[in-house]
Amino acid sequence: MTKIISGVPSLAGPLLRMHFHDCFVNGCDGSILLNSTPGSPSEKESIPNLTLRGFGTIDLVKSKLEQACPGVVSCADILALVARDVVLLTKGPHWDVPTGRRDGMRSAKEDALNNLPPPFFDATQNLNQFFIPKGLDAKDQVVLLGGHTLGTSHCSSFSDRLYNFSGTHMADPMLDKQYTRRLKTKCKPNDTTTLVEMDPGSFRTFDTSYYRVIAKGRALFTSDETLMLDPFTRDYVLRQAGVAGYPAEFFADFAASMVKMGNMQVLTGAQGEIRKHCAFVNKMHIL
Repeated sequence: MTKIISGVPSLAGPLLRMHFHDCFVNGCDGSILLNSTPGSPSEKESIPNLTLRGFGTIDLVKSKLEQACPGVVSCADILALVARDVVLLTKGPHWDVPTGRRDGMRSAKEDALNNLPPPFFDATQNLNQFFIPKGLDAKDQVVLLGGHTLGTSHCSSFSDRLYNFSGTHMADPMLDKQYTRRLKTKCKPNDTTTLVEMDPGSFRTFDTSYYRVIAKGRALFTSDETLMLDPFTRDYVLRQAGVAGYPAEFFADFAASMVKMGNMQVLTGAQGEIRKHCAFVNKMHIL
């Protein structure tokens, strides 16, 4: 991972995001990595996952591990370890990753649609829908969303906030007006290809600066900006958004929440399998 991130640093954000997208859909079982089969579109085909990148990195890591110790390390464990590594390699915290997950054998497009929190969700109103049922609380939510300090977003993920917020044909009033004008120069209506840094000037460094972005009304996503509407999450954002921030607190909190998230609905023991190739269940891999 040191070699990969030093060569392609822009992969850090997508690889961290991939672990989130795996765990939020029926637990951390590597299901995000499975390819579609005839008549059964997988999670990869779901709209929230169409912009994911880094599958080749996971395949490369898996190939190396299979050469060294075949049939031992699951694809689900690889996702968890890679997520930790990209955070560490971008100057973020280290944490011990519990291992022993096994890989699931189901991956369905509709599961991703039903379980992944969209960028336009309201953090105050939808906490009970997307986080609480998975054993994550308001603190986990505000901490994990801080992971947006890494990476970029397609304009299409937030264009409604620029041009048609809540069907008003106007910009989101919570979005800083000067920043709105700047984003409109980058993102035209119906733009599906342009990428925008989520944490401008620091999108390749894991730090607390994203909270300053939120506090200024410059978060790209409704989910992040609405953290300012709840007293508890607002207090956390503002504390981290201070001049110096509290990186030690955020780093410790992020590590703890990542371990907590990484333990969601894991398969262990005789459950699932250890895939030979992350894109296929083993029975399909046999010629």
